[in-house]
This record gives sequence, C-alpha cells and structure tokens, in this order.
Amino acid sequence: MDTIASLFSFITTPVSWVIVQFHSVYGALFGEDTGWAWGLSIVSLVILIRICLIPLFVKQIKATRAMQTLQPEMKKIQERYKNDKQRQSEEMMKLYKETGTNPLSSCLPILAQSPFFFALYHVLNGIATGKTIGVINDDLLASARKAHIFGAPLAAKFTDSADKVSQLGATLVDVRVVTAVMIVLMSASQFYTQRQLMTKNVDTTVKTPFMQQQKMLMYVFPVMFAVFGINFPVGVLVYWLTTNVWTMGQQMYVIHNNPTPGSKAQAAYLDRLTKRVTQHGKVRGRGEKAIVKAIVAKGRDRNEHERKFINGLSKANLAAQPDGTVINSEGAVATVTEDGTQAGGAPRRQQPKRQSKSQRQSGAQKHSDEPTSLQKSDEPEDAKPAAAKKPAPKSAGQGRSKAQSGQRKGGPQRPKSPSKK
Repeated sequence: MDTIASLFSFITTPVSWVIVQFHSVYGALFGEDTGWAWGLSIVSLVILIRICLIPLFVKQIKATRAMQTLQPEMKKIQERYKNDKQRQSEEMMKLYKETGTNPLSSCLPILAQSPFFFALYHVLNGIATGKTIGVINDDLLASARKAHIFGAPLAAKFTDSADKVSQLGATLVDVRVVTAVMIVLMSASQFYTQRQLMTKNVDTTVKTPFMQQQKMLMYVFPVMFAVFGINFPVGVLVYWLTTNVWTMGQQMYVIHNNPTPGSKAQAAYLDRLTKRVTQHGKVRGRGEKAIVKAIVAKGRDRNEHERKFINGLSKANLAAQPDGTVINSEGAVATVTEDGTQAGGAPRRQQPKRQSKSQRQSGAQKHSDEPTSLQKSDEPEDAKPAAAKKPAPKSAGQGRSKAQSGQRKGGPQRPKSPSKK
C-alpha cells in the first residue's frame, strides 16, 4: 500500500494544504489538538472533493443508464459471435461508438477520487510514523498525533500492536473497538447504497447479465471494504465512511427526483408528479418539465408507468405537450392513451361490435326474406297489382330489347340446333 500511495505523492502537498486550512478553522472552535478539529478537517476535505466530482457523477448516471439500455443488443452480439471473440469485441466497440456510450464513464468518480484517497493515506501514514509530509510541519505533526476520535488516534490501525498504539497515547482495546465500528458502518453503508440501486432504480423490464453482475457486486464490495478496512488508519476510515454516506445521500436524491425509466422509483415519482400536476394544473421546475418532455417524445415506446401517467393527466382533463408543459385537454393535441382513446382531441370512431355466429345467421335469414332493390321479382308481371304497373310508352326497339335466354341482343339470331334423341 505504501508503494501505491507513493505513486500519488504529486497530490500529497495539495491534500495536506487543504487539511491544514480546514484545521485552522476548526482548531479555533474546538482546539488545535482535538480529534474534532482534525476529524472535521478530513470530513470537509471529502465534501469539497465530492462537490467537485458532481459533474462526473452526472456522467456516471447517464453512462449507467445507457449501459442498461444497450444490454439486450450486447447480448445479441455475444450470442451471434460467441465463437469469434475478436469480431465480438469489434462489434461491441462499434455499438459503443454509434450510441456514444463509454463503459468507463460509470467508474469515473471512483477513478477521479483515488488519487485523493491515496494521498490522504500517505499523509496519515506519515503522521503515524512521525514524519513531516507536504505542508504539515513539526508543530502540526505533534498536534495531529495527539488528536483522538473516541479514544482512537487518527493514525492508528486495527492491526497495530499494543506498543505502537501506546506510543500514540491510546489503548489497543479503544483502537480496535473504534475501528471495528467504523468498518461495520462503512461496509453497511456500501451495501445499502448498492441494494437501494438494485431494488428501486433498475429497469425491471430488462433481464440481462448486467443486473446479475450488479447483484454480485452488492455483496462483494462490503466484504472488500471489511477486508481492506483493517489496514486503514482511523483518519482514512473517517474519509471513506464520509464518502459512502455522501454517495448514499446523493443516490437517494437522484432516485427520488430523477429515477431510471421502468424502475419502481419511476412509478413512485410519476405518482407524486401526477398528484402535483392535477392539483396545480401545471408542471413546476425545469427538472419536471424535462421528464414530461422525455415521456411525450417516446410516443408509443412509453413503458407501463409512463402510460399510466399520461392516462392520469387525461382523466383530469389535462394533456402533456412536447415542450414539457401541461395544458387543458380541450386545446391540446390529441394524445393516444393506453386504452386506445384520444385525450384532448376528437373521439375515435367506434368499431362495430363483433356478432356471434347465430346472430349473423339470423340476420342473414331476416334479410333474405325481404326483397331488395337489387333482386328480381319471381312473380309474373300479371300477378302484380295494377297500381304498381305504370304504363310507359314503348319505343320502336323496346319489344326486341328483352332477349330470350341463349339469344343475342340485336342482329341475326343463331338457329337452334336440333335436340338429340
């Protein structure tokens, strides 16, 4: 670990400078040699770093959702070229390029945070060994060695011996109890964060190996934190626990306000949004408008939760517009709802109900009994009532217009052949 931390020594001086600046503020409030001053300095360092990483976190969310969307296509490529790994990799890269997706984007916050983590470890390790590092001089080094968090020195580890702990002015029991509690909290926060992501903010309509991989990580990451945590100084445990709590809170905010389409979190969010919009008659905030705009743009590709949202608006005589606003359905463009009706437009033409076989037969029999204008009457001309006969002047060729069966109309007639006996 010391070798890896030394590779990030270029950032050790900036990290130590930030800690010293925060320590000067908290030292004036709680005392320069207290654990509160040094502990809160580390917490403030985490908060500052995570605020700077918010743009990368946004990219991580977009990349993760894009990867979830591409899972079906990736699975098809794997099955199609399962015997040709090179072609499979080429097709994968082509898919990433066409969709503008980068698989490494989901790891950007962790990768960007790693230099700060190892630099802090290097600083705390220097405090434990009594070496000045960065901008931490001898006076600050002595103050940091005196700082304790609930009886455990900042530079103490779970695996330290009793002699080394006593040199830092603490007991082995205090160090191991504090570090054990912090390791458990660190692993539990990591597990809850991953579990919250899998149970609430994952598209349940897509079953892919990516989801199985995420479920596996939900159990692997806490174990990794527990194994590596026993070798971390108390100050590093404070740093990592603060990072996990920040990530958990940040993810809860995203799940509550911008959930993944098709997830349980989206169903809960759209239910809340439906109540707010129907109550106030409008969409408030750019975030809500962006979500409504995305739902309208999907058209027939909307999922079940989004169709339910559109139907809920139509029942309240409202209609979502392409720009993300909501207006009265009387002046809105017709929107096809889930049951096939049109919200905010002219009603659809109703199709005739399908009749049973017996109904069709009885209807056909009824119509067959009634003469129509297209049918010729079989009654002789003399049998018709006189009132129905209307005299009409006969033209010169009218007598010959009614040709008998088998005869030509006009011209010489073909002689009948004698019948064969």
